[in-house]
Amino acid sequence: MKLSEQEVNAILKLDEFKRYQYFIKRIADNELIYTMKNSEDQYAISEIEDQIFVPFWSAKEFAKICLTDEWQNFIIVEISLDDLEEELISFLNENDFLMNIFPIQPKTGFVVDVSEFTRDLNDELENYS
Repeated sequence: MKLSEQEVNAILKLDEFKRYQYFIKRIADNELIYTMKNSEDQYAISEIEDQIFVPFWSAKEFAKICLTDEWQNFIIVEISLDDLEEELISFLNENDFLMNIFPIQPKTGFVVDVSEFTRDLNDELENYS
């Protein structure tokens, strides 16, 4: 689903937590999540004070905005909700990575650990059953 420029601009104006809430709802709706990988199949990361973050967005349009600076040669990767649950969650847990939800260059988004994200997403998904 392609987002309008008006919707993109409205979401970008939200604070980090409101973007996180929007992110959770969109993932529950579309069952897709977006991140970035380089040509060596490694996830884009950020590091602050020995914490490593992997960025995630709810739509490709938002990820495109961050294809700059150190991420300019990365590609946007679409991940299904099933792959998120079956592969990516365990990868994040095993590496003790945090989730950087909806960063907007150069600002960090809403940082959340995997267990909190999983709880929030599962709570939202219950509204769809």
